Amino acid sequence: MSPIYPRFFKEPGRYVRWAAIEKPAIFWSIILGCMGPAMFVVAPPIRRIFGDDKPIAKIPLTYPIPSGPRKELSGYDDE
Repeated sequence: MSPIYPRFFKEPGRYVRWAAIEKPAIFWSIILGCMGPAMFVVAPPIRRIFGDDKPIAKIPLTYPIPSGPRKELSGYDDE
């Protein structure tokens, strides 16, 4: 059996097609793994195109206290 590397460098398109058919899990994991670092460059401009460039609102840390006196409760045996 001949080593795989000379075949890859001789005919890379044929080897990629073979790998996609015979070893799909390894093939697609390499493809997705190579796409990850590229997303740091590609994703921000795409997000700006779709209007997602505004900063997100901060999460409130306290509940707003209403101004003025509290309303007197009546009914339901509150007397």
